[in-house]
Amino acid sequence: MNIDNMENHFDKVTLLVTHYNRSQSLERLLEHFQKMKTSFSDIVVSDDGSKKEHLDYIKELKKKFNFTLVTAPENKGLGNNINKGQDAVKTDYTLYVQEDFIPLESFDEHFKNGYHLMEEDDSIDITRFYAYEKYPVLKNVKDGFSEMVFKFWSLDSHRITKYSDHPHLRRKTFLEKFGRYSEMKNPEKTEYDMMISFLKRKGKAYIFKDIKSIFRQINSAVEPSTMERNYWRNNENILVSMARRVYRHLKFNYMFISKK
Repeated sequence: MNIDNMENHFDKVTLLVTHYNRSQSLERLLEHFQKMKTSFSDIVVSDDGSKKEHLDYIKELKKKFNFTLVTAPENKGLGNNINKGQDAVKTDYTLYVQEDFIPLESFDEHFKNGYHLMEEDDSIDITRFYAYEKYPVLKNVKDGFSEMVFKFWSLDSHRITKYSDHPHLRRKTFLEKFGRYSEMKNPEKTEYDMMISFLKRKGKAYIFKDIKSIFRQINSAVEPSTMERNYWRNNENILVSMARRVYRHLKFNYMFISKK
């Protein structure tokens, strides 16, 4: 990616993309940044042991977009994929995006604002640019961003999750402060473990309030999602849902009170 032709270059930021068997989705993501004339100090693509046809295609994409490719001899899970990708990042900040997202037209404006907010306040660990649901307790900051405020009394973990592996900007010290991602586990468990670590270590996060205006997630029929979701965590049956909420509340109570 030739930065001379880019209108918005972020010299202190590396774009980290985790990839697994969706090389066309990866190409679509990188093409969107290119069309928007947005560039970064480096792009790191961390591949989790994709099939040969995808890996061969990625190697061709590397010639076009000039990114750093980190590979694995076999699939080792999301945690390992993020860890080895992050190890290859050399800049102060990492913009983490999975391959099934694309940036929207508003990206540059809001990303600049989020980046400058983190430069102004070094106590902020991450700034989030996407979420499935609105966070329940927010403290307004500026430029459409709010600080996420953790409230223990919320029974729904989807509504207290300050950390998420959805697109976000984080500092290079992230793994030092919150630990490395759990490896050889289900992706949902990997994300859950990091969310717990983020809460226990009192991580601070901003989020853009219009949660779906900066990125869009796309899962096509050609390259569908590779995530295998847990039945217990995602079943919407009312009895299962109630049991899940009580279980999560007790689990949080144990983690955040009995272990203090």
